Amino acid sequence: MIRNPFRTPPEVRLAPTLYAQAVDQARDAAFYQVMGVDDRIDARFELYTLHVLLLVMRLRDEGERGAEASQALFNVYVSALDDALRELGVGDLSVSKKMRKLGEALYGRMKTYETALRAGDEAALSEGLARNVFESDDPETGRALMRYVVDSRVRLAAQPYKTLSEGPDWAEVTA
Repeated sequence: MIRNPFRTPPEVRLAPTLYAQAVDQARDAAFYQVMGVDDRIDARFELYTLHVLLLVMRLRDEGERGAEASQALFNVYVSALDDALRELGVGDLSVSKKMRKLGEALYGRMKTYETALRAGDEAALSEGLARNVFESDDPETGRALMRYVVDSRVRLAAQPYKTLSEGPDWAEVTA
């Protein structure tokens, strides 16, 4: 099939909507009030990254069209991080250094979480979440969030691709 080079593919058009839905979910007050995530900029970054990763993984499960959509979603997220740095007053000369550091953190988180999720290694996932989200060495601290992530992964995997844009099927946020 020949694609119109002047038209944005539907998989790419889906990315801003999915990103907004990931951000909305990450801002759910229950993460902060029920699970005890500190309302700090770095903890919010962790929750945004986690939700974007869950959607990226779901999209990749769709093969070629999902790969294009997942890359577009990742690009929207990185662009939003760049915009956030600029809004925080980071100067043009410093943005690239800060973005490199954020990119390394983002890649490290995504790799850690995805590896644990795909392997079904709840202990490693709980440990990573405790360390990154709660800044704790106690893996038990990340257990409730780990359960949420695993449940969300299962629910998203069961959700038809076409209905993702209507609203990802996230798990309930509970303690």
